[in-house]
Amino acid sequence: MSRPRVFVTQPIAESALARLRAVADVEVNPDSSRVLPKDKLIEGVKRADILISLLHDTVDREVLTANPKLKAVSSMNITKDKIDLDAATELGIPVTNITAMVTNATADIAFGLLLTVARNIVLGDTLFRQGIYPGSQSNHFAGYGVSGKTLGLVGLGRIGQAVARRGRGFDMKIIYCDPQRQSPEVEQKLEAEYKTMEQVLREADFVSLHPQYTPATKHLMSDAQFALMKKSAFIINTSRGPVIDEAALVRALKDKKIAGAGLDVYEFEPTPSPELVAMKNVVLTPHLGSGVLELREGMANVVVDNTIALIEGKPPVSCLNPQVLKKLF
Repeated sequence: MSRPRVFVTQPIAESALARLRAVADVEVNPDSSRVLPKDKLIEGVKRADILISLLHDTVDREVLTANPKLKAVSSMNITKDKIDLDAATELGIPVTNITAMVTNATADIAFGLLLTVARNIVLGDTLFRQGIYPGSQSNHFAGYGVSGKTLGLVGLGRIGQAVARRGRGFDMKIIYCDPQRQSPEVEQKLEAEYKTMEQVLREADFVSLHPQYTPATKHLMSDAQFALMKKSAFIINTSRGPVIDEAALVRALKDKKIAGAGLDVYEFEPTPSPELVAMKNVVLTPHLGSGVLELREGMANVVVDNTIALIEGKPPVSCLNPQVLKKLF
C-alpha cells in the first residue's frame, strides 16, 4: 500500500515534520515569508491526499474540489476562519483543528502593542537608527502613560481575561463589555467592572478588542464607535481584522478623534490600508499573535497528531466537522 501524500503550505516545526515523514510522503512549500498564492495552493492540493493549512490560508470550495481524491484538511487553526467548512462537509472531507492554546501569546502581543504605540517605541527606534537623538528629557518622542490608566476590554473570554491580568500588573483600572457577563468570582479576581460597550468606549484610555468573530461582530468598531472614544485613547486589535471597519479607523485617526492604534490583524489581510502604514501613531505587526517558537512547535505537533490519526484510521484529537468522522470511523 502506497504511503499517503501530505502537502504543507509553509514550513512548520521540524519535530512535527519528522513524525509526519515517518508515516507519509511530505511536501512542504519552503517559503515562510509570504502566504502561498492560491494557484500554488491548488497545485499542491492536486498532489496530495491530505492538506495541512495554516490560519492565513484560504481553503475554499475551489481548493477543496481541486483534487477529487483529497481525503482531509489538517488546519493549524482553532476556528474555521478562511475554510469553507460547509463545502468540506458536503464533500465528506474532515477538517481538523487545534485546541485553544494561543491565549497567553496573543495577550502578550496585545499588551506589547498597547505599550509600543502609547510610548512611541517604534517611532523612537526608527528615528534613533537614523541618527536622531533629541535628548533624554526632550518632548520630541513623548507619548502617553500606561500605568494607572483605564483599560477597556471588548470581550472578556480567555484572551480578554489574560490581557486584564497584564493590565492589573500596570495598576490599570479594568472595565469590560461582553454579551455574556462573567461571574462575580471572575470579576472579583480580575478586579474587572462590567459596563455597556458605549460606557467602555467613552471611559477607556485603551480599548482592546477580544470579541468572537461572527457576522454580528463585523465592523463592531466603525465611525459611531470611534466617535465615542476619548481623543487621547488608543484602539488595540489582536482578534480578527474585520472587527474594525478599517476605512472608519483611518478617518478617526485623520480627524484626531483617537490618539492611535496598535494592530496585529487587518480587514483585508495580509494587506493593511496604505494610509495606516503611513501614520506614525499606528503600530502594525503581521499577525504575530501566536508567534512564539515553543508555542508554534506545540501547535504543529497537534496538527501532526490529527494527521497521523487520520492516516491510521483513528479519530483525530479535534475536528470542526465531526459529523464527517462518523462516516469514516
